[in-house]
Amino acid sequence: MAFRVGAKRSLETVIYNNRIFKSSCSSSSGHKFSTWASQWGSLEQAAETQIAVLGDKSFGSVIFCRRFGSEASAVDQLDLIKQLRERTSAPIKDVKASLIDCNWDIEAAQKDLRKRGKVLASKKSSRTAAEGLLALAQNETKAALIELNCETDFVARNEIFQYLALALAKRALLINNPSQPSSEVLPVGPEHLEELTLNLEHQKLSGETTIQNAITELAAIMGENVKLRRGFVISASPNGVLSTYLHTSPQPGLGRIAGVLSLEVEDGNLQSEALQQTGSQLAMHVVAAKPQFLTKELVSSDALENERDILKSQAESSGKPQVAIEKMVEGRLRKYYEDVVLMEQKFIVNDTINVKTLLDNLSKEVGSPVKIGSFFRMEVGEGIQRLETP
Repeated sequence: MAFRVGAKRSLETVIYNNRIFKSSCSSSSGHKFSTWASQWGSLEQAAETQIAVLGDKSFGSVIFCRRFGSEASAVDQLDLIKQLRERTSAPIKDVKASLIDCNWDIEAAQKDLRKRGKVLASKKSSRTAAEGLLALAQNETKAALIELNCETDFVARNEIFQYLALALAKRALLINNPSQPSSEVLPVGPEHLEELTLNLEHQKLSGETTIQNAITELAAIMGENVKLRRGFVISASPNGVLSTYLHTSPQPGLGRIAGVLSLEVEDGNLQSEALQQTGSQLAMHVVAAKPQFLTKELVSSDALENERDILKSQAESSGKPQVAIEKMVEGRLRKYYEDVVLMEQKFIVNDTINVKTLLDNLSKEVGSPVKIGSFFRMEVGEGIQRLETP
């Protein structure tokens, strides 16, 4: 019974090898047998064949041959290509090429893809990467914000890209800098982050590695230039609370524009619901209104003189007397302050008041003076020169 089951599974192989046996040897000729044996030896070397000779009174001597070729079967090949594609997200043609080069060893092929991917990533590093996402990580006293860039919005929507962006922000949040002043924004550039280690748990990005290696591997998977552009850490003062807002957010912690704002309460009561709500609204205001300075006194002299020169040239073109020109310039400067100074801007939620009035009203509600310690606004790709499409 066992023999019949085995014969059914390998019937084609049996018939094929039986033909070889009958044509190459006979039971009564030792000379022909040795000739067959030498021929079989060369076949064995060419096809890496294992031979089993079974004796049976009913069937005579039959040679069974099972071929363990250096290549997988067509079905196995497709399965290996599918598996490696799922593991790496590399293009199918690259997946197949690596499997062929590695004799269909999937582990070796995956390693080969990673090696070749790093070469490809370095070749892509000169290409403009102005798309991407901002990732935000936050605890009670600190917030970390990083910008991870890529070439296309399509890649920025990929879940692997988003996973790594969030992992980078969480790692940046762990940076401890005792010398950082409270309520100030500390730049944390790639040079400070790239050699830090990450422990990744994504099915396509896993294990302990450096940030730089993780980004290189992601670039290989995505087939685009991926770049960690910049990072910032913002700490709240002992009597302050951090509020954040992310615009165009595909999932919590990610967005294309970020606003971070620190509110400080004189008596340290940070649990007020009104304080939390106003902080969130002001962080959204920072994103929408794009303030450049906190107060009029903090407007840089260079920015002020540059604006004054522009306004004076515009006023002089009207042909009015010098006295009238001076009044026009001062009036237009007030409008400039309303555009660029946070405390002078109209509040986006209620444009009948400005931010200064909003804080005065909030101070009365919480029973203690409230002020803005610092604010920060960041947008994906700002300042990067983008290539113009024809």
